[in-house]
Amino acid sequence: MSSETTTKIPEAAAVPPSGPAPVNKRVPQGHRRLLTRRDRITLGFMAGVPTVLHVALVWVTALASIALAFTSWDGIGFGSIKWVGLDNFKQLFSDNPQFWPAVEHNVIWFVVLILIPTPFGLFLAVQLDKKIRFSRVYQTAFFLPVVVSLAVTGFVWQLVYNPDTGLINSLIGANKPGHYIDWIGDPHLNLWAVLIAASWRHTGYMMILYLAGLKGVDPSLREASSLDGANEWQTFKNVIFPTLRPTNTVVLVVTIIEALRAFDLVFVFNKGAQGTELLSILVTNNIIGESSRIGYGSAIAVVLLVISLVVIIPYLISTFRKERSA
Repeated sequence: MSSETTTKIPEAAAVPPSGPAPVNKRVPQGHRRLLTRRDRITLGFMAGVPTVLHVALVWVTALASIALAFTSWDGIGFGSIKWVGLDNFKQLFSDNPQFWPAVEHNVIWFVVLILIPTPFGLFLAVQLDKKIRFSRVYQTAFFLPVVVSLAVTGFVWQLVYNPDTGLINSLIGANKPGHYIDWIGDPHLNLWAVLIAASWRHTGYMMILYLAGLKGVDPSLREASSLDGANEWQTFKNVIFPTLRPTNTVVLVVTIIEALRAFDLVFVFNKGAQGTELLSILVTNNIIGESSRIGYGSAIAVVLLVISLVVIIPYLISTFRKERSA
């Protein structure tokens, strides 16, 4: 019996022709419109309206305030604007008895915020970072004053400081005739009373900033420190706190800005009178007060702007340099 074996030889692979590879030419399919006319109108409206409002309400008003600082204007008709040069600034620095006390109060505001609520906020952040029970509840409770309007905070603390029915006077027995303590009306007490309310709010703000910084600390640093025999305080002082340097910079800038823009609490308490003068209060009183002096009030606003830029510009330069180096 014979069997016939058939062997199939695979076909040779096609050899590409020598020479340059062929170029696949894409057949043009015409212009494809990704957005319809209605879409472009909608996007232009959504982006244009906020841009116009921002430019009009922020940049135009800021530049107009700088220009008006060198003029004298009572706010009635543009024809009454008179160019006075540096007279507003000369009068501000030499003849205004409220200006330097206001600057002093803004400095005191900053010192108190940086020495009392900032360390306390750091302490709360460290405790909450230990993942204790009900930490979310504590975070919400401490951060609640930050999200509440400053005007509402002022009204709440007015009730606390009320001479007749206030919480503090009721606790210390100073709500009886002849024993009243006027926390808001006494020029020796009202600034410190307002600062307590401001510190109550600022503590929660600092707690959140430091808590965010602590979440970014590498856990291996804590483990290495514990293996070296360091206790909790030594670990925080020598390992954790140095890593919070970027957070400390943000905290410092934020605190300075908070001290410079302080207005709401003081205005609600006593409108910045009798020992609670601030630069922001002087600006408001001169621009929308009984005797409107828009040029003079704008000069005070320019001084406040310059002080703010002295702090903000170095911070922005440092931030941009870090981003470029990274």
